[in-house]
Amino acid sequence: MAKKNKPKKINLEDLGGFVFSTNPEFNYDRSEDKELIDAEDQLLELHFEKKGRGGKQVVIIKGFQGTNKELLELSKRLKQTCGVGGSAKNSEIILQGNVRDKARNFLEKEGFKTKRVGG
Repeated sequence: MAKKNKPKKINLEDLGGFVFSTNPEFNYDRSEDKELIDAEDQLLELHFEKKGRGGKQVVIIKGFQGTNKELLELSKRLKQTCGVGGSAKNSEIILQGNVRDKARNFLEKEGFKTKRVGG
């Protein structure tokens, strides 16, 4: 018996937050509401974690402020520099393995302020 493919659920973020307006005079402006924050003004926390991950070690970088596109770009460069896999979502970057020192050096060269947290 073949499984039916369920359609992917779409949330408002996927649509850019705007769906429909009945106001004929409404003009939607897609400009970003977030102000761009310089790297020097951001404090990124590097958390070491292995609980709840089957004993696998990860570094979670929290505190990034910027667009999702900037987060994904920073994540990609971090993973390449550290030579590990990982992911980025919800303003957090997750790197596989204990690569806090490599990640910290890279982020400080990029101009971010960093802080080691835990372990």
